[in-house]
Amino acid sequence: MRILITIVLGLVLLGCKDRNENKELAKKVLSNQQFDAVKKRALAVIETGFNAGDGYREVWIRDYNTFIELSAEVFPPEELKENLLVFFRMQGDDGNIIDGFTPAEAITKEETDFSYFELEPRYAGHKNTVETDQETSLIQAVYKYVKTTGDSSILDVEIGDKTVAERMEWAVQFLMDKRFSKEYGLIWGATTADWGDVQPEHGWGVDIDGNTHRAIDIYDNAMLIIALDNMLEIIPEIKDQWLPIRRRLAKNAKNHLWDSKAQKFIPHIYLDGSPFPEDFNENEIYYFGGTAVAIEAGLLSKEEVKISIDEMVSRVKKAGAGSIGLTLYPPYPAGYFENQIMNPEYNYQNGGDWTWFGARMIQQLVKYGFVEDAYEQLLPMTDRVIKNNGFYEWYTVDNKPEGSGTFRGSAGVLYKAILNFEEWANSHNE
Repeated sequence: MRILITIVLGLVLLGCKDRNENKELAKKVLSNQQFDAVKKRALAVIETGFNAGDGYREVWIRDYNTFIELSAEVFPPEELKENLLVFFRMQGDDGNIIDGFTPAEAITKEETDFSYFELEPRYAGHKNTVETDQETSLIQAVYKYVKTTGDSSILDVEIGDKTVAERMEWAVQFLMDKRFSKEYGLIWGATTADWGDVQPEHGWGVDIDGNTHRAIDIYDNAMLIIALDNMLEIIPEIKDQWLPIRRRLAKNAKNHLWDSKAQKFIPHIYLDGSPFPEDFNENEIYYFGGTAVAIEAGLLSKEEVKISIDEMVSRVKKAGAGSIGLTLYPPYPAGYFENQIMNPEYNYQNGGDWTWFGARMIQQLVKYGFVEDAYEQLLPMTDRVIKNNGFYEWYTVDNKPEGSGTFRGSAGVLYKAILNFEEWANSHNE
């Protein structure tokens, strides 16, 4: 009996300690003036438009997906809805979704890498075919629009001979028809660095061609799992068809891509051989962005999430980088990608530091209850917004800003991460 009483008292004291620590952290969050400043700056950036940032003229779906919720704070629903409908009007004959659109009159005669669509003559479309996330990004963006605005009528809008809901299914069917490996039960894309859109085989590297090495990675498949979850929630009548596919994808992703011994995702499963030298051990590389998205897809246990954030923090220290927005570590050796934007090491998607993905990991840490870890890892991201007076596209390994200074995707995910914190803090501040 005495032992039992001791155990109970210990649990009670532990619970009191946890509550006190949570209350103290909640006070820190709610009194953090930097968070308010970052949110105000995010709103100021987002209200100026829908293109990815000041270095881009297109509205990109993979970017729009990450700031449409923030856009809802400053734009009327109809305007957000219209952007989404443009993507569906420009859907390919096989169901594929473009990367982005830009006004047709802005395209010069010399620019030949654009597509035009009868249902949407106002715009020209562009697609980096090395990616396999355009379809899933659009579905996720529609879901966020519906959940944020409460307007589910978008699903019933007729475009050509199909409703938006039918076109969403058609987009997923494109992936199953054109990008699915029956051997592994997962979708594939070109070889890229984690979530990137540059393949290593030639100088530009955004289009699949005869040089491409097809590969399966965790990012593409996690994005599809999230998209299916989103689609099933807002179109429940399709459950019988798509839920079994969702479950098989999740099972196959964990079985084939998760290295249980190393407790990390492997970079690639190659379907046609690797583009890298035979003596290169690619599995030493840790993919930060793909891991964050996999956690969002529910592929890791709470214990595995904790292992993942600890590993990220460890590798950030080894790299000397500024935040867990680090794309990957170690980087691919210089020269492994012909496109010079990926060289030298720690440049762009080859080890650049992207808040665009780092803040998504913060969101998941809050969701899984690792709030102290999340707070500690969020501060470097908010610090540099204030210091550099902008939401930069990416940062060098020594934390210097690069690319667009109004990168709306970074603003969107960081704003949402802060909201997640504030929601948690308000519930733990009693």
